[in-house]
Amino acid sequence: MPNPKAHLDLKQIEAAASIGCTREEIAVIVGVSAKTLQRREEAKEAIANGQARMRASLRRLQWTKAKEGNVTMMIWLGKQILGQKDRVEETHREEVVEIERIAPKPKD
Repeated sequence: MPNPKAHLDLKQIEAAASIGCTREEIAVIVGVSAKTLQRREEAKEAIANGQARMRASLRRLQWTKAKEGNVTMMIWLGKQILGQKDRVEETHREEVVEIERIAPKPKD
């Protein structure tokens, strides 16, 4: 007879994923194997939802910092969202040097 399906607390799984817990950590928290979380569609969906909430929360905090005038965050968000990048400009300078050849003085 096969083992009965383990009960999964999907709210707890999503909450753990929303604070950045790994699959292995979530498995320990809910008392199942990481393989079980990998196999069960409802667990994968709860983890994906939690991770999406975590990203949205982090983005909100970053956006708040940028709106408060945090220049570092403004630059970082500009690079991430707007595709901006640091540009190093190289200048090329040429100099023309004229060398005048002086003939040796005649010996007396």
